[in-house]
Amino acid sequence: MTYDVIVAGLGAMGASAAWQLAARGERVLGLERFDVPNTMGSSHGVSRIIRLAYFEHPSYVPLLRRAYEIWRDVEARVAEKLLFVTGGVDAGPETGRLVRGSLEACRVHDLPHEVVSAVELERRHPGYRLPGGDVAVLQPDAGFVMCERAVVAFAGLALGAGADLRAREPLVAWETTSSGVRVTTSKGTYEAGRLVLSTGAWIGEHVPALAGKAVAERQVLGWFQPKVPARFALGAFPVGIVEHGDLLLYQFPVHGVPGMKLGVYNHLRETSAADAVDREPNAADEALLRRGLRAVFPDADGPTLAMKVCTFTNVSDGHFVVDVLPDTPEVVVASPCSGHGFKFASVMGEAIADLVTGGRSRLDLGLFRLDRLAP
Repeated sequence: MTYDVIVAGLGAMGASAAWQLAARGERVLGLERFDVPNTMGSSHGVSRIIRLAYFEHPSYVPLLRRAYEIWRDVEARVAEKLLFVTGGVDAGPETGRLVRGSLEACRVHDLPHEVVSAVELERRHPGYRLPGGDVAVLQPDAGFVMCERAVVAFAGLALGAGADLRAREPLVAWETTSSGVRVTTSKGTYEAGRLVLSTGAWIGEHVPALAGKAVAERQVLGWFQPKVPARFALGAFPVGIVEHGDLLLYQFPVHGVPGMKLGVYNHLRETSAADAVDREPNAADEALLRRGLRAVFPDADGPTLAMKVCTFTNVSDGHFVVDVLPDTPEVVVASPCSGHGFKFASVMGEAIADLVTGGRSRLDLGLFRLDRLAP
């Protein structure tokens, strides 16, 4: 069968794109090497932070505003709450990258925010325990998205709009043809007018321009039983990021599964080929997470309840790659997202659909051009 669009990779970005494309009347084939959803990529772990005070770059903020709108639309369509607003904390040294970047995003885009001392933060949210000289940027719109449930929602909407989704069928190769593209999988060959490559940590195998530049990094998340549960409950404990020495911590209230959730950006800085990522958490992983707990969240330093491995796919500047493949306009490359992309899945599905159907997006994707990574 011939399709209008093939989407290879049905994590958050790919599943969202499959829905948006099918909703526009495109005949869509979605392919996933694992299950839908799965725990092998970057779209699991119960919850993912969403925030407007984006320290990474102010250019993300307009995309985030649209992302919030679409997340709310998805919730209405599937009749399920996916986005929880808790307020957000960006905390650390006043001169650190996190606080400075968060404040810049707030000022450039006139975001409501407040800067408070470590003492004041602890008074309001006693689960946080910062060094005395630190400050915190509070932004009320931050929260989290239920990530596996979001992938399920996108996939269900795509199926409802007529998409053909197939799990456990990895992409093996693709090539252009006189009428578009031909895709070979482990189970067959398919043709379409256009192709979306959203294969996450495997993207370097499918896009020569990203070979050696999109690097898989092992990331471990932990859930811990609080010693003082009320301080980490939903409604009392806002999501946040804390810069503490060499650690950049990110944390969530208890919700969905037992335990306060904590991660460390870039964890132990373990990189490898995607298929070589060690999927089993170990004692070194727990020790690093506990170092963060004991330093900043001592009242959450109780027994371990769960640990999970996920994968970041990083490029050198830490931004995304979302672009039409140069010299091959039939192909759109979507991601890698350098460890901070999930919150954008709703809006990136729309942006990818724009690129596929019109060659350009109404959204500003200039920061994500593929050619910026050229030698």
